Amino acid sequence: MASVPAAKMNTGTDHPLIGFGTYKIGFVPASSNTAGQPGHSPDQDPREIIKEAIEVGYRYIDCAQFYGNEKMVGEAIKASGVARKELFIASKVWGDKIHEGDEAIRRQFDQTMSDLGCEYLDLYLVHWPVPGKHIAAYKVLEGLQKEGKVRAIGVSNYSIEDYSELAKHFTVKPAINQIEINPFLYRKNTIEFFQKEGVLLQSYRALRQGKGLDDPKIVSVATKHGKTAAQVLGRWCVQKGIVVVAKTVKRERMLENLGIFDFSLDAEDLTLLDNMTTPETIEEYRALYFKCIVRDTPLEKAPP
Repeated sequence: MASVPAAKMNTGTDHPLIGFGTYKIGFVPASSNTAGQPGHSPDQDPREIIKEAIEVGYRYIDCAQFYGNEKMVGEAIKASGVARKELFIASKVWGDKIHEGDEAIRRQFDQTMSDLGCEYLDLYLVHWPVPGKHIAAYKVLEGLQKEGKVRAIGVSNYSIEDYSELAKHFTVKPAINQIEINPFLYRKNTIEFFQKEGVLLQSYRALRQGKGLDDPKIVSVATKHGKTAAQVLGRWCVQKGIVVVAKTVKRERMLENLGIFDFSLDAEDLTLLDNMTTPETIEEYRALYFKCIVRDTPLEKAPP
């Protein structure tokens, strides 16, 4: 089994530098951007996929209300036989509950805990900064942490502006901000801001959902190091102190994605990879951001 190094959160607690993403395993949300694309073949048992990830060495399991599969994740965790204290289990509350407020968030949290079979979560996040609602939602998370139900709290998909708005009101600094980070979407100013704030970054789509793995620049770096393109993308993140959330349904890929701790990218590699982001990619992300901060809320249908 692979050994995974850890980063330190501002709570003083270790956080594994790579985790297993559970999005689209066993369930595809109706409002997903890729709702018509299943996450795996129908003959694969989603519980077995997650259980296998734990067996090969993943200890950070990334979950969310939106993923619609936390009961399956809980069953896989139980079947794995790995002690709860050995795992780092995270979840996120979705925009609909964020918009509904305190009681809805607490009910959802209780449902998440029941589905996952946990007495506590290692990490709970506000999934998107729903306008006019996310600050109150974060205050609920502060309460859950104070009650001992969550070890650490944080945010996801927050821009510098979102965080600055929240910072005027929080009493507990977020431990985490989970955002998309990869060489194709490298928002250097955003990353540097959060790292200076002492907020650990997690990257979803660190491996670009398999897209871009044939990019000549990525392939050239991979060939140079005798590694795969996916390993180069993962290494690029962890070398910058960013946690990787890797998602795959194949055992060989699970193992491949873990193989990012036995080599380093040199200055030439980093210069090449750090300069792959285009204005078009930034604009695509901006459009997605503005769509997602209101997704599944009444704000979605509000006039512009």
